[in-house]
Amino acid sequence: MRPRLFGITASLAAFGLLGSLVTACGSPGSGGTTLRLVVPEYGDSPATSSKTYWDRLAIAFAAAHPGKKVEVTLYPWAEVDREVTRMVEEGDAPDVALLGAYSDFAAQGRLHPAGEVLSIRTEANFLPPLVKAGSVDDTLYGLPFVASSRLLFYNQELFDEAGAKPPKTWSELKDAARALKEEGVVYPYALPLGPEEAHAEALIWELSNGGGYTDIRGEYSLASERNAQTFRWLKDNLVGPGLTGPVPPGRLNRQDAFDAFLRGEVGMLNGYPSLLHQARKKGMKVGTLRMPVSDTLDSEEAPPAAGVADWMMAFKREGNRELVGSFLDFVYKDENLNEFAERYRLLPSTVSATQASRGAAADPSAEQFLIALRGARLYPVNEPSWLQVSNTIKRNIGKAVEPSADPKAVLEQIARQAEEAAQPE
Repeated sequence: MRPRLFGITASLAAFGLLGSLVTACGSPGSGGTTLRLVVPEYGDSPATSSKTYWDRLAIAFAAAHPGKKVEVTLYPWAEVDREVTRMVEEGDAPDVALLGAYSDFAAQGRLHPAGEVLSIRTEANFLPPLVKAGSVDDTLYGLPFVASSRLLFYNQELFDEAGAKPPKTWSELKDAARALKEEGVVYPYALPLGPEEAHAEALIWELSNGGGYTDIRGEYSLASERNAQTFRWLKDNLVGPGLTGPVPPGRLNRQDAFDAFLRGEVGMLNGYPSLLHQARKKGMKVGTLRMPVSDTLDSEEAPPAAGVADWMMAFKREGNRELVGSFLDFVYKDENLNEFAERYRLLPSTVSATQASRGAAADPSAEQFLIALRGARLYPVNEPSWLQVSNTIKRNIGKAVEPSADPKAVLEQIARQAEEAAQPE
């Protein structure tokens, strides 16, 4: 799975970064003295590469733990899941990996539960929604590292020119989009349901109508009537009237929508903290608010925001539990976690780090993202089938808003494929 509402996939081959970064001398066979860590690249250039952070952290850990060493390997996001899977299948799993999903390895019995490797203080410090998403059968296997939530962004200058008001409901969003279109805005509302990250946009809209990917029992509910209602509304009220721009939503990818927003061509879209930082750096005036809710919901209902996290996981290797525990407790120190989160404009995953975050204090909008994350609904990453299910959603959900589509039928087809993916082999 690549449940990413944030981060940039970079080609490390172009940077010359692909491969191992060894802190102090060591080898994969060093037993309890050398920890092997595999992480993805969050940067998009040598200047922003994650290498700088992990090099510094590895050196600091070795200094604080004499005789212990950390060997770090970076891969692009597009490759890291595949590479770790290959290592596991070859019987050469790393000690610790940072990935977008963990549940398939947990289902195989490959991972240490958090209680075996973390101190009580560290384990108890994670934000509750992230603990829920990181747990299988009430046991924490996926250790949340950095996270994000989504808010609705609107271009304040375009809104002022159109005389539009920040929307709180779907009908108000439609009214604002109409006003923006009349002023010639290219994308009144950018609806990226293209294959890059359609599952994110879809979840945001489903949650705002009281739906989502799973029901209260945690079972898939992809074709629920609430979800069908959501896509019928999008098709009839935004896509059909031409309020989503010149590119069909099923072909509009997230990054293309973000780029258009930064060019001043988008009135509204769902975004995350790093996009807000980019926009303000360009001098744009951007407003943020919680995703508007369906007019069918009770006025007092407040659906959760969509959230996402990337996950640390500790692989079982003979004699590595103590070293892994020491390293992870070090990683989750407030200053270390916040340094990474602030570097990439993400949110830290622990209670104490969010309280200590300088970014939240300096930027009121960052506090909005934190508040949204505390009550957010995450992807069902604790389902081993989620990788296949999310890929099915990404490839097909855009069809639900095509002119001749029956949204319910599209969702039912996705649900059938999800059911097949969830069947034990």
